[in-house]
Amino acid sequence: MSRIGKAPVIFDNTVQVSVSPANEITVKGAKSSLKIAMQPQISAKVEGNKVVLTRNVETKEARGLHGLYRALLQNAVIGLTKGFHRGLELQGVGYRANVAGKKLELSLGFSHPVIFDIPEGIEIKVDKQTNLMISGASKELVGQVAAKIRSFRPPEPYLGKGVRYAGEQIRRKAGKSAGK
Repeated sequence: MSRIGKAPVIFDNTVQVSVSPANEITVKGAKSSLKIAMQPQISAKVEGNKVVLTRNVETKEARGLHGLYRALLQNAVIGLTKGFHRGLELQGVGYRANVAGKKLELSLGFSHPVIFDIPEGIEIKVDKQTNLMISGASKELVGQVAAKIRSFRPPEPYLGKGVRYAGEQIRRKAGKSAGK
């Protein structure tokens, strides 16, 4: 049996978990809700304040899905209770960011500002115009938004300018050296 899949997902009273007959788990929190559509090889049962996932068939694919859906369910419960955060840093002269409504405006050394529409369920805070904090209930969506913003100007290896994750170490290359 899957080591990850056999462990129950425990939740507190701030979260409600329900399983529909169409094999879809709905996790509701105070602010939002997340849905996880499961394959028919895996079934879920709510027992008090925990959810137990079981396999209906014993195939290699079902064993893999067992641990996957348990991890997705655990991430949904954690996201709705604590939330997920991802930090970004803007490194470079004139690199700035600010949030206006549901749009993030980035000045990244291009001739035009980069406008990014903030998706539903994501909150972006800007600190000192160069630090971004992306937060939300969905771990997948927070990571995807952070990767999308980083892709506008990834850090370059010579000067280290660009958008980087908070605490990310950039491998620097030596520039040109003088001729002999």
